[in-house]
Amino acid sequence: MRIRTPFAAGFVVLLFLSGFAGLAPSKLPLPGHSDKGLHFVTFLILTLCFYWIIDTSRRRVIQFTLFACTFVLSIGSEIAQGLLPNGRDFDPYDIVANVLGSLIAVGACNWYHKRMLERKRKARGYHNVATDDLDVELGEGVGGQESGVIPEPTRTVDEELDNWDENAEDWDEREADSNGDSIQRKGTDGVAM
Repeated sequence: MRIRTPFAAGFVVLLFLSGFAGLAPSKLPLPGHSDKGLHFVTFLILTLCFYWIIDTSRRRVIQFTLFACTFVLSIGSEIAQGLLPNGRDFDPYDIVANVLGSLIAVGACNWYHKRMLERKRKARGYHNVATDDLDVELGEGVGGQESGVIPEPTRTVDEELDNWDENAEDWDEREADSNGDSIQRKGTDGVAM
């Protein structure tokens, strides 16, 4: 896992700017609707920047970004805004704007990340398996084998008769009589064992 420093530095700067603007006491009166737009745009940009900080698998980046930006920052910033004595109130609609901005950014980054990885694979010469509408896993187009089990070769009657005693050692066991004493059974050749 590698950290991309330009994105990390940009995220830290944006986080301080948005934190100062959102948590500091405000002397400017803002209409309520534009406040929601600012929340949406702020978390869209923060999440776009945060997504590209960690260079790891796409799934891990999505999970980490959803947790850090969508849940912790989006909801935590509004809770902090309501708890601090800065003259601002807790607003659940601000949380909705924060989460929507963050989710749209994660979706856009995920789409672009997937597209970027596909282009890298094509550039390296990795191609998908040919899709000729045959499902190899179900045995289509492979011949008679459908279950994945390879059948044993069939033996003729003469081969079966010649090898009828191949398990003879399993038949020659010591048996116990009713008193608990062991008796020996005779094998196939008539010799006591």
